[in-house]
Amino acid sequence: MDIENIIYSDINEVFRLYKIASNYQKAKKTVVVWPDFKRSLIETEIKENRQFKMLIDGEIVCIWAITFSDAQIWEKRNKDSAIYIHRIAINPNYRGNNFVLEIVKWAKEYAIQKNIQFIRLDTLGENIRLIEYYKNAGFDFLGLFDMQNTSGLPDHYHGNPVCLFEIDLHGT
Repeated sequence: MDIENIIYSDINEVFRLYKIASNYQKAKKTVVVWPDFKRSLIETEIKENRQFKMLIDGEIVCIWAITFSDAQIWEKRNKDSAIYIHRIAINPNYRGNNFVLEIVKWAKEYAIQKNIQFIRLDTLGENIRLIEYYKNAGFDFLGLFDMQNTSGLPDHYHGNPVCLFEIDLHGT
């Protein structure tokens, strides 16, 4: 298993995996379904080396994006030194392999190298199974919160409470 930055030639696979994830959310009748993300967002993340892929035998099995600031979602907590993980999407041929555990392992190493204290992620709506999944992956569940300002965020953030999760590397 390898983890690398996504490169521009991977962009069609990124959108394919996002579409599959969105369709899966619809089929499961989740409260929140990912919208079609803007190509410019993904291109910027690729250019800034903030999109990652997990590979098995050269095949992309999982993707995610990171940022180092997430003020609208994390509000006052955004002042902390943190890496924020977004849009984890799994290749359907590899579902059930607990890749989030590998992402957490990678994120811990990445954060330690960059002297970052927190690894954070969010999800929307009260998805009990997903909350338990992230807790089992090592995240502390901080609770459900109503965001104060969702302007400029992707559509699925509007009108939905956000679940916040973090790992405090100084607390472990």
